[in-house]
Amino acid sequence: MKRYIIHTAFNIYHFEATQWEHSVHKHTYFEIIFILKGQGQHNLNGNSYDYSEGDVFLVGPEDFHDFEIATLTEFCFIRFNESFLKHSTQEGNTWQKIVDSLLYTSSQSRGSIVHELSEKQKLHHLLHVLESEYQRPESQYFEIIRDNLMRSIMVILARNLLGQSAAPIATNDSVEAILRYIKQHIYEPSLLTIEHLAEVFHYSPAYISIFFKRHTGEPLKQYITKLKMSLIEARLQYSQHSLTEIADEFGFTDESHFCKQFRKYTGKTPTAFRKKRTNST
Repeated sequence: MKRYIIHTAFNIYHFEATQWEHSVHKHTYFEIIFILKGQGQHNLNGNSYDYSEGDVFLVGPEDFHDFEIATLTEFCFIRFNESFLKHSTQEGNTWQKIVDSLLYTSSQSRGSIVHELSEKQKLHHLLHVLESEYQRPESQYFEIIRDNLMRSIMVILARNLLGQSAAPIATNDSVEAILRYIKQHIYEPSLLTIEHLAEVFHYSPAYISIFFKRHTGEPLKQYITKLKMSLIEARLQYSQHSLTEIADEFGFTDESHFCKQFRKYTGKTPTAFRKKRTNST
């Protein structure tokens, strides 16, 4: 499968098409995909989602996708890599958690992130301003304006993805509700035990695992572990937090327990992982 790369930390790609020219592919970067007009299907990670004007999709480096265009479609792709994230998350832990929750999660069962018309309109207004400013890279205020517009876009996307908007939340028999709950409480392991999740969603502990795997193709415990470890890997790579701070943030009993679990999952100690990623950048 082809993997596309970009050679800048950030760019915008705006175009119209009646036929999708690219085979199924992955990237080395993130994409926020705006559908400005048109209809068709977005094939993402083996799932197909209808798209229409106003929809917004998020695609990460490990996602694979393509489009089937039914009517002339106007796309706008915001593309950025991890060096852009490293630059934009230096100002605070709260912002970093928002970025982590939005970007470093599984995209299984994820269609358009926004559904309310008012939310789509806000995002499209911000996109219009961002595109306008993108044409003025020589301005001394370019990076400040770009970064703050991107923050606004990403916070609105995170609010919608995590169910914090005024939109009705999914019913408890929806796997989307379980995915959302896990993402909201990934820093609270006591709330992510099989027994607790079964109680929250009114299933037996045995059945919730079966239900989750049936709808996502992935065991529930494995999904939770992968999500937590992907966030921890990002923290090790892009923050200066100590191992003790990271262990405390993710609810491990102590640093020793954290190191043992991380090595079990990745085959490396946190220190070795951080050192290797630092040396490779």
